[in-house]
Amino acid sequence: MHPDLHEHGPDETPHTHPEPGVDPHAPLHTGARALRVGIGGPVGSGKTALVAALCRALGAELRLAVVTNDIYTTEDADFLLRNGVLPAERIRAVETGCCPHTAIRDDISANLDAVEDLEAALGPLDLVLVESGGDNLTATFSKGLIDQQIFVVDVAGGDKVPRKGGPGVTTADLLVINKTDLAPLVGADLSVMERDAAARRGDLPTVFLSLAEDKAATPVASWIRGLVASRV
Repeated sequence: MHPDLHEHGPDETPHTHPEPGVDPHAPLHTGARALRVGIGGPVGSGKTALVAALCRALGAELRLAVVTNDIYTTEDADFLLRNGVLPAERIRAVETGCCPHTAIRDDISANLDAVEDLEAALGPLDLVLVESGGDNLTATFSKGLIDQQIFVVDVAGGDKVPRKGGPGVTTADLLVINKTDLAPLVGADLSVMERDAAARRGDLPTVFLSLAEDKAATPVASWIRGLVASRV
């Protein structure tokens, strides 16, 4: 199977249409709050493009919102707004003023405030995506902030990245190896990356992705659908 289509994740849960008389815009789960998914990874790995793709793929079926993190700007939130992936009221930008991992792991107050403000303003939500600023392989999210973590790396860094490990690669609930379309241009061997990711991650899932070829981020969107469905 071509690596772009390879997935070690949970079985895809198909989206079902609501029964007649059921509000199609009602939240899909009845839990106390939305599922919170953190998306981290190095600068340039494609985190914001992945968030945009997920908003396009899931926005019509889930009530979702996004929190972005940048050190001194609102660049990532501005990108999402320019691309019209969600209404402006569903996006919050956090200017961390510090290393990105500090705001998602050590002092999460600004991000918690942003998430809670969204929930208060929008009402019940199914999903909140929290995008970290670009960081290194040690970046992880506090479990006080998110329920599940996605870590994004890309093949432009070379096929050695997964075997370098680090908490982002080894402990994320889902590892996304992005920009597979660039592998021939940078001499990266996707089979080596798959082998090394499996060695580092054990049973934790890894997906290969090219957002240039799969603009809906299909394997990642399917993984998130499964998580949301399991909370119903």
